[in-house]
Amino acid sequence: MDIGVIGAGYVGLVTSACFASLGNKVICVDIDRRKIKSLKDGSVPIYEPGLDELVADGLRKGTLRFTTNLPSAVRKSKVIFIAVGTPPKENGEADLSHIENVARGIAAAMPSYRLIVEKSTVPVHTGCRIEETIRSNNKKRIKFDVASNPEFLSEGEAIHNFMRPDRIVIGVKSKRARDILHKLYSGFNAPIVVTDIESAEIIKHASNSFLASKISFINAIANICERCGADVENVALGMGLDRRIGKEFLKAGVGFGGFCFPKDLEAFIRISEKLGYDFEILKAVKRVNSRQKAGFAQKIEDCLGTLRGRIVTVLGLSFKPDTDDMRYAPSLEIIDTLKERGAKVKVFDPKAMKKAADILKGVTFCRDAYSAVRNSDCLAVVTDWDEFRKLDLKRVKRLMRRPFIVDGRNIYNPAAAKKLGFKYIGTGRLR
Repeated sequence: MDIGVIGAGYVGLVTSACFASLGNKVICVDIDRRKIKSLKDGSVPIYEPGLDELVADGLRKGTLRFTTNLPSAVRKSKVIFIAVGTPPKENGEADLSHIENVARGIAAAMPSYRLIVEKSTVPVHTGCRIEETIRSNNKKRIKFDVASNPEFLSEGEAIHNFMRPDRIVIGVKSKRARDILHKLYSGFNAPIVVTDIESAEIIKHASNSFLASKISFINAIANICERCGADVENVALGMGLDRRIGKEFLKAGVGFGGFCFPKDLEAFIRISEKLGYDFEILKAVKRVNSRQKAGFAQKIEDCLGTLRGRIVTVLGLSFKPDTDDMRYAPSLEIIDTLKERGAKVKVFDPKAMKKAADILKGVTFCRDAYSAVRNSDCLAVVTDWDEFRKLDLKRVKRLMRRPFIVDGRNIYNPAAAKKLGFKYIGTGRLR
């Protein structure tokens, strides 16, 4: 198919590259001229495993193109995915101005029938707003359809998520739109859920909010485990083997971050309020997540007695491994707290250093993990990159001024660390 993807962010780039790799002709549009020039040269501005290769392959085969020319892309595309940003407003609501601008541009440019598909995470009834915007700006009364096809991409695993999805959700109002999207996804080995647009929009917010709830729940359990001597890793294992619960997202840590969970959680709370429902569960999820980050910083201070004048090494800056995304990363709040209480902070991350340098001030950026822990009073693990698991802890201990580890991701074995002479503090585990 001839596909247009509006927006060259995380979702738009992965969507474009993956559809192109399946033999579709894809035009990806963005208003950022520097980004588009970079992409035309084969340089991908984000880190996502495998994405560089997919983009390069699409450019080489001619199945993937990048442009800033929206009207041209609309004329050449039968299906147009809207994947622009929906950043939060100050009150937590999603800002839909980018989507409305794109809808107006599509309406003015489409020469014949087009299927416009919302891919961005949007509040319920956004599909109706897109349809109204296009209809009011569609001077030639050209036929079109609007559909919802929410993304379920996890950063660090986005290509795998796209190519081998758990499910494909399609919200449509017409048989024509349903048939086009069925054909587009016909080669995927996954159940296709066909529903109305409103239900498809709610599915996305409900899914992310439920996953965030699982994370906050196991973090609350971790706090109980610390108070009673239980091990949250064993508790999570025992819970997760129940098929009704499942093991995914039962990993205790410093709390969730990234652009999706915090933003979507807040947006769903606001959506519910507008609909006259007080979603108290989600408000509690948000509170638990905030306390988890504050509690981690407090653990470091308790371990050292005071943070004033202490050197703390933070390993991991991105909100999760296998991405360089710093948006709403727990490390930011934790580092700010450490600095406010007088600590000197040294940091290292395998992929996020460049982006972190634009955000973090007053910290020391190190070239690797070993230089980061040199002369440090405490090693704080914030992101569970695999390379941190493989560190030589004997060497780490020799380099540190004090042998303290506060493990926010439970990547080390407590008994093994203590045997080496570390004072080890995990998350929800005491031994």
